This record gives sequence, structure tokens and C-alpha cells, in this order.
Amino acid sequence: MIENRPWIGGVFLRHGGTPKRMKRFAAVLFLAIACVTPQATVTAEVKPAEEAGPIRLTLVATNDQHGWVMSQTEKFGDAEIRTGGSAVMAAYLKILRGNNFGGVMLVDAGDLFQGTLAANLSEGSVVIDAMNALSYDCASIGNHEFDYGPIGPVSVATQPNVDPFGALKARIAQAKFPLLSANIYEEATGARPGWLPGDGQMMIERKGIKIGIFGLTTPQTPVTTVPVNVATLRFGSLAPEALIAAKQLREKGADVVIAVVHAGGKCAKWDNPDDTSSCDEKTSEIFDMMRGLPPNTLDAVVAGHTHGVIAHRINGTPVIESYGLGRFFSTIELFVDPATRKVIPTKTVMTPVIPLCETVDSTTNSCDFRVLRGKPVNAVAATFMGKPITTDARVAALLDPALQQVKELQEQSLGLSVPKTLGRDYENESMLGSFLADSLRGVEKADIALLNPGGLRADLKAGDVTYGAVYEVLPFDNAISTLKLTGEELTRLLAAAYGSRKGVFQSSGIEVKLSRCPTSDRLKLVTLEGGKPLDPSHQYRVVMPDFLARGGDGLAPILSTIEPDQVDLGENRELNLRDALVDFWKKKKEPFAGPRTGRVSFLQDGDKCSPGTKLDGHNGP
Repeated sequence: MIENRPWIGGVFLRHGGTPKRMKRFAAVLFLAIACVTPQATVTAEVKPAEEAGPIRLTLVATNDQHGWVMSQTEKFGDAEIRTGGSAVMAAYLKILRGNNFGGVMLVDAGDLFQGTLAANLSEGSVVIDAMNALSYDCASIGNHEFDYGPIGPVSVATQPNVDPFGALKARIAQAKFPLLSANIYEEATGARPGWLPGDGQMMIERKGIKIGIFGLTTPQTPVTTVPVNVATLRFGSLAPEALIAAKQLREKGADVVIAVVHAGGKCAKWDNPDDTSSCDEKTSEIFDMMRGLPPNTLDAVVAGHTHGVIAHRINGTPVIESYGLGRFFSTIELFVDPATRKVIPTKTVMTPVIPLCETVDSTTNSCDFRVLRGKPVNAVAATFMGKPITTDARVAALLDPALQQVKELQEQSLGLSVPKTLGRDYENESMLGSFLADSLRGVEKADIALLNPGGLRADLKAGDVTYGAVYEVLPFDNAISTLKLTGEELTRLLAAAYGSRKGVFQSSGIEVKLSRCPTSDRLKLVTLEGGKPLDPSHQYRVVMPDFLARGGDGLAPILSTIEPDQVDLGENRELNLRDALVDFWKKKKEPFAGPRTGRVSFLQDGDKCSPGTKLDGHNGP
């Protein structure tokens, strides 16, 4: 999902410009980042004796960081559990690189940006600084890499003289590693974009083994970022592009070929790499890609985009993906025959979902806040591979100026409270989604409000409400859009929304009945609140984020049939969606109470769903 990013959150952001005080804030932030030279790199200190037998290569993989370069902390009584962030990742990398000197590769499967104040206020600059310090070898380009659009406060390239790739170009120039995508083309000419260096491939060497790596970007990108920002691009199909890139790298002499793909899937179980029965095999992009490739085309695949877990052999190839958000990583250990210089498949070991713990509970050895809530916790230093985890002071110092600049804004109290945590749920009606939809409907005094679940990125925890907490829930700088739709047009729009495989849209003012299976004809019935039928000819006022009104999450085909004068994209509004909600809540001065349930109900057809297509409650890409 997508849209505009907060060039300077906190006070009320204008679409067309930035208040002077906040312009100074952003300028100071950029200066603070620019004044710190990212010299901190993580390397092993001592080279061990050479290994005998097969050559071991360690592929370390992250995905879907979404700007989370900082750690997260939660207190349990007097105990403090700390997890995630680049400074902690540096400690884990030091151990991994020391354990396999000269044999470690570090890659990311995309969506580096969009999701935190520090990342969005710097248009991803702080993320690239952190990745430079950790010595990444490469990253694939994700759909959210296009979210920032032009350099500056306006992130939607609606004017012909505005460069829709300005912010991404700046990050490509800043990175000391390549951002790879072999399947991005100019729509008009079919050529590679001039602003995207190279052919989406690279060659590196580890322990004398030549390793070819290429990146791919999900073809869903036009509906999962601001559509207008990528209107001039075409994203090629994954399997054919992977086959071409792998063949070219082999011809260049690659002994090992690895794909880093911003497209993924989800599996409910990953204890047996050969059992894919719990995976969304029939609906996921990565399974579809792998089925389209001859066996042994690739030696390993790192996936992303879906925030799910994969640690399976698909069509004979090890594929791995983790939850992301700067709190997890995965590894694939590859063993290469020194004589044939080919990977020995029977020795490959995949380890998914390795948590980045700085401290853990001494009893459970966990740093998972969800596991520890409600239990007595005794915090102790974490260990990894038998070694203590010590946050890397150099990486922490590199990030500190940017994080300090946003700390005051992050902790700014709104003078409001949440009596009980409002949770999100990507595949069901949720308290958070219903509360936000009700609020958005109240802001506009509209008949109906609609929110895409992928736009809600965190739960709203019980307690005092800070601007930072609201920002984590709604990091996208959407405008408020209103549409005038007849009952017939609204029904078609809702059918597209619920049939788009983008989760269960959150709503206010309507009630829907859905098939439990996420199929294209999922919507079975829609009525107004209270069960009153929609009038096909009556015109209803519908409010939604401009990401949806611009055709995001699969709504473009329906919206193309709507007359332009029925759609107000909200480009000239004083407040963006997030800040309009904050203003609305402040004026109401009421605690954030959970609304009534029952807006979404499911037909009892869940047992008929294909394996891997039942609703799983995971968060969206």
C-alpha cells in the first residue's frame, strides 16, 4: 500500500508544501544524517583455520524492513525487553561473519522504506546509512521503494515537471550496494529505465566461488504503491525474467545463482522443508514463479513482500522469507563441492525467523512481546550461537542523530487515551479498523468509509496516545478522498475490494457477507448499517484514502468507469488523513473505545478452501 509519506508529521501537513517550522525540522534531520559518515561496518575480527571438505556459504537474508532501523522496547514490571534494529543486527552479523569468515552474503528482499518517522522524514536516507554500515551486498527493489515519489514534501507525481523517481534515485546514489531489479522496463519503449543502473544482476565472490545474484520486483507494484508514480513503468513476469537472468549469470561464469525477489507467500508450518501443504501454493507469487522454472535453475531464493514465513524447497530450490520489520532475519547454509563447484542440495540448511534479541526473558529465552505479556519476566542479555549480544556502538552512534531528531515528535502526547488495546487483523473485521473507519466517516460526515487493511501497520496499544503511536498505525501520508457513488457503483467497487486478495477491507456504514475463501467473487451481500438494502440508483458519499481512490489495491478497473467529477482526490486539503483524524479525536476529547462488531460475517465454506488459501490473520504487504 502506499501513498504519500509524512515529509514532516506532527503538525498539520499540507499536500502542496511544508510549514516553515517543519521545513527547518526536516532540514536539521537531513543535516544530522549527512554529518555522520557511515564508517561503521561489521566484519569478523579473527580469521579461523580453513575448512576442509565442501565450501560453506552463509546467505543471511532480511526482508520488509519498512524503515525499522531502531530497536523496540517494552517493559514488564522492572524488566525491559529490547529487540530489533540495525545496531542489534550488527552484533548478530559479527558472530555470523566470525563463524564463517569470508563466506557470508547479506541481502534484503525489498521494501526498505515507508513505515517509521525516521525513515519517512529522511525519505529513506537513514535506512541506507544503516545498510551501508552493515555492509549489505545487495537489495531487491520493493513496491514501497516508489512511495516517496519526487524529492521533497509532495510524494505523488501529479505534475509533468515532477520526477516520480526522484527520492528513489537519491537512495540508489547513496547506497554502497546495488538495488537490483531485472524486470523493470519503460512502458513506452520496453527499454531499461535510464535511472536504474545495470541490468538487475551482480557477481560477487566468496571463498573462491563465483556467485551471481539478481533481483526481481513484484508485478503487483502498480496497485501496491501510488499508481501514478509508476505509470511509466512495466514490471515483467517473474518466472521468465528469472530464467533469463539465471541463464545470463551462468554464462558469465557463476557457480551459484541466487534470486532476491520482492514477491513471496506464506506457510503456517516450516518444520519440514519438503512439506508445503500449509503454504499458499495456489495463490502466492513465489510459488508460481518457482513452478515456472526448470529444476536447478536457481540455487537459493530470498523472498519478501508478504511478511509471511517460508523455509521450504520449492521445485527443488530452497526458498526463505521472514516476518521483517527489522526484528527478524533468516539464513540458508549452502555447501559447494570444491571439485564440481556445484551446490550439494542434501547439505543445504534453512533457518527462518531468527529474532533479533538484545535482551530476553531468562525462563523462556524469548524477546517476543506477545509471548511474554502477562507473564513474570526476568530480562537477561541475549546470546546467539553461544556468544553474548552486545549492541554495536558504532552503528548506534550513526543512527542516533536521526533518531534523536524525531524523538520529541514520536513521544508527543495527544492528551487522549486507549482503555483497551485496539488490534488490527488483516483477514477479519478488527476493532482498530472499525474504530478508524468510524472516525474517518465522522471527519467527513460521509455515508460510508472504507479502509484497506494493508494501510494499518500496527496495533494501537492501551494507554496514553502519542503522535508516534498513531504514526506507526498510519505511516502513509494519504489524502482524504471522497466519492459520490450510486448503490450499483458502490456494490461493484466493494466486490473488487473484497475480491482483490488484499485482505478484509475495514468499513463504516455498511455490513457485508463474505466467502471465507479469498476468491474473486468473495462478496456475497452488502447492506447499509442495520441491514437496510442499498438503493442501486441512490448516490452515496463514500470516504477513503486517496491510495484507493487512485486505483490502489485492485480498484483501478472499477474506478475507470466512474465519471471524474464523482471523485475528489483531496489534493488541496489542509490536512492529510492521519492528521485530520488526530484533529477530529482532539476535538471529541473521548477515550478510544472499541466499536460494535458484526460488520463482516463469513459464510461457512472455510472447509472448501484450497490449502493455504484460508484466512490466516497475518498483516499485509
